Amino acid sequence: MGGRSHGNAVARKRGQRVHYFADTAKFALRLARAARLGASALVEHRFPDGESLVQVPGVVGSRAILVRSLNHPNSKLLELLLAADALRRSGAEQVVLVAPYLPYMRQDTVFAPGQPVSQKVIGRILAEAFDGIFTVEAHLHRIQRLSQIAGRGARSLSAAPAIQSWMRRHAPGAMVVGPDAESAPWTRAIAGDGAFPQIVGNKSRAGDLQVEIEFPRDIPHTERAVIVDDIASSGVTLAAAARALHRRGIATVDALVVHAIFAPGAEERIRRASIGRVFSSDTVPHPTNEFSVAGLVAETLVGEARDGHHEGTDHIAGRRRG
Repeated sequence: MGGRSHGNAVARKRGQRVHYFADTAKFALRLARAARLGASALVEHRFPDGESLVQVPGVVGSRAILVRSLNHPNSKLLELLLAADALRRSGAEQVVLVAPYLPYMRQDTVFAPGQPVSQKVIGRILAEAFDGIFTVEAHLHRIQRLSQIAGRGARSLSAAPAIQSWMRRHAPGAMVVGPDAESAPWTRAIAGDGAFPQIVGNKSRAGDLQVEIEFPRDIPHTERAVIVDDIASSGVTLAAAARALHRRGIATVDALVVHAIFAPGAEERIRRASIGRVFSSDTVPHPTNEFSVAGLVAETLVGEARDGHHEGTDHIAGRRRG
């Protein structure tokens, strides 16, 4: 695959440039346009024995912004480290990672003897390779900030402003539904100051695919509800919430998630629960992508470059982690 680029003059002027893998091209180019930076695709080659070669073509800014979403992470992570090394050898003084979706965050403790704390392992590897890390709605539960496990330049940005903006345009008057108590701060941030009615469920989990959700006795009268969550993986939580809402007489139940992971069987599980439509952000490429968070990331990158590098502070809007 040949390298793509645009806006070389802007890249040279600002000393920053976006470099991206082909599988995250749409997000990367939206980010580059919003930040008014040049962008180039990395050249990727796979050898017959399965090894990867990553090459940086053309102009490299003094601050290289490397963009890749890390769903299906195992092979992507290694190629990411190779790209960081290639950028430094090509002249980058700083290499900043933008990973719209950051994996391995849910394994944040030893749940059973013999297990690793994957969150800390991945955080340590990325902290050693990058001068800064930006992601959106990292799945943090037992820590408050991404910088606690991925270095002082790491931050997780809240998608709540983008979700609220989308709902104002496309779901006015709908009820915002959080599936569990930990989602309450995030649900409030999306609902805003009375912009939308809101409720939060009480979730109990008996296993990976066994979830029950109950909602308060008194809920706002509405014809439409939108369940909001950070990740849709198995679809079990969304399905359980939808069934509970239908039992309470809600006619139309949709779902909105930040990261559209969707493991095999998830979309069929959601369909059987009579969820009308599923909407997602563009952190993970998927047919449900409906709104972009690239502008939020671009705003933070531009602000940091303007104000000077400082310790990362997560933009969590009161959001729960887990």
